[in-house]
Amino acid sequence: MPSGSVFVREDLPAQSSPSPAPRIAEAYRALEHAFDAPFGGALNPLKHLGALGFLLFWLLVVSGVVLYVLLDTSAAGAYASINDLAQVPWMLGTALRGLHRYAADGFVIVMLAHLAREWVLGRYKGFRAVPWLTGVPLIALAFVCGIGGFWLNWDRLGQFSAVATAEWLDTLPFLASPLARNFLSDGNLNRLFTLFVFVHLGMPLLMVFGLWFHVQRISYARVFPPRAMALATTATLLLLTLVLPVQSQGPAHLATVPDSLQLDWILLFIHPLTASTSALTVWLLLTAAFAGLLALPLLPARQPPVAQVDPDNCSGCRRCFDDCPYSAITMVPHTNGRRGMQLAVVDADLCASCGICVGSCPSSTPFRRAEKLLTGIDMPQWPIHDLRERLLQGLAAMPGPRRYVVFGCDHGARAGATAAPDVLHFSLVCAGMLPPSFIEYALRGGADGVVVSGCREGGCEFRLGQRWTEQRLHGMREPHLRTSVPPDRWTTVWADRGDETALSRALDQLRAHTSATPQPLPLESTP
Repeated sequence: MPSGSVFVREDLPAQSSPSPAPRIAEAYRALEHAFDAPFGGALNPLKHLGALGFLLFWLLVVSGVVLYVLLDTSAAGAYASINDLAQVPWMLGTALRGLHRYAADGFVIVMLAHLAREWVLGRYKGFRAVPWLTGVPLIALAFVCGIGGFWLNWDRLGQFSAVATAEWLDTLPFLASPLARNFLSDGNLNRLFTLFVFVHLGMPLLMVFGLWFHVQRISYARVFPPRAMALATTATLLLLTLVLPVQSQGPAHLATVPDSLQLDWILLFIHPLTASTSALTVWLLLTAAFAGLLALPLLPARQPPVAQVDPDNCSGCRRCFDDCPYSAITMVPHTNGRRGMQLAVVDADLCASCGICVGSCPSSTPFRRAEKLLTGIDMPQWPIHDLRERLLQGLAAMPGPRRYVVFGCDHGARAGATAAPDVLHFSLVCAGMLPPSFIEYALRGGADGVVVSGCREGGCEFRLGQRWTEQRLHGMREPHLRTSVPPDRWTTVWADRGDETALSRALDQLRAHTSATPQPLPLESTP
């Protein structure tokens, strides 16, 4: 076996979620990395689009409830009561109204950016199909709710939007009578306002249920961004409300047609689009867009290998259940019949083939005295026994005098960055697949130092791999790396594709630090 070997699995593609537009995906990754510089990986807003969407949604709900309590929701009093908010002392009414409006615009922007990001990165098939399919309908609900909010204001913009929407809906063949007839006189407005209130308040309730379905298959879903990001986002919206206060555009009057309006192009784009094309064209465009989005998960995709549970070695400790990023593991009564003992079961449709469960299993330790290392849960494409054997064989074949091991990630910095006679590189499906005890095992097996590498902070391909690995290695999560392992003999580097220099630099620093240290620890079994 030649020194400086790189061990990868040739039976799988390099990416579990190939992008439909690789060049766009590469450009997006570059943009995301550029945001890491000023914000840091943990506070990069592009890595928290879903959580930011939840924050903006709840800002909308809270501000909307307050507005509903304060305002008159009748056709006769709506405009005046909303306009009177500007008279509230200390601009509190202006801030409340502006927060609701700008949060709505921000929610739509973040929602569409989140959708675009997941599409660009190819995250809509296989185990990600359920979040995708439950997220697409939320787009329609968000726009219905947002457009309906303008009607309750009942200024000239609200009148224009309500009439334009009614005329657009009238093109549907199954309506019994034209909706636009309701706007011929003021006599039907009170009845219409009841409908307006129902639309604007009923849609958020449906969205709450939709959001629950959207995240219920995702473990530890980020439904709220980091506190600093949440405070900064809220403060930015409030500042915007004071710098550019939201104002009404004159009371509605059905006898006249508004001729000059300041349109909200984010929420009301459908009206100028209809005016510049036709109602039928817009219906066809929207139908095609939603049908295309819902059809994406149905495209053929290669089924990744599914984690396999060995009942003879599964103790029912629930660590794999707790650590799985996509709720693919459930616990059932053990097949051995022992009372109270549980067994892990993997749902093949939800398994991401990330191997994070392997890294969490206590039976994955390489120190076990077994001719063949069998663990409670394992990945068929990269069994833990093969990792142990190739680690020992690779270290034995290296000429020395110094030997270093890099446990990398298929989705992180490329292995070629560390290609050298004194380096043995293992490319895992995810850094979270590595049991922490392998670091100590490598040191006792002849390595002078170990580098653990994976995706950048907050950008793990499988969401939790980088986080769980960091916590396991620093004793904050089980299984943890023993404190007896010299901390100066191992290091971590979180580097994406294109960050190969960071990985090389970390390895060089480890070389310099260990150049004067004693030879590796003798290989021995742990208690």
